[in-house]
Amino acid sequence: MKRGDIYWVDLNPTRGSEIKKKRPCVIVGATPINKARRTVVVIPLSGSPKAHPPLTIPVQCMKKNVVAVCDQIRSVDKSRFTEKIESMEDADLQRLDHGLKQVLCL
Repeated sequence: MKRGDIYWVDLNPTRGSEIKKKRPCVIVGATPINKARRTVVVIPLSGSPKAHPPLTIPVQCMKKNVVAVCDQIRSVDKSRFTEKIESMEDADLQRLDHGLKQVLCL
């Protein structure tokens, strides 16, 4: 599980306004930490056409235009991961990093 990899992740159960259901998520945590821990930091992807930077960043997944929902960043247990979809393109990952920096005030 490497930074930039996109996996199907079951985000249920959720509460309130948390993004839910099984959906693609991109790993944003550092690869060495992902290997050492039982949890991984991810950002969910959504097929919603609305992009509202810096909260959502347009990216590609499975040859579709989707958005990374940066304000829904979360740590999830590896047992929630089902299958790897693909690895994110470097340009998309750079845009995602920029959005994360703004959302997290880094």
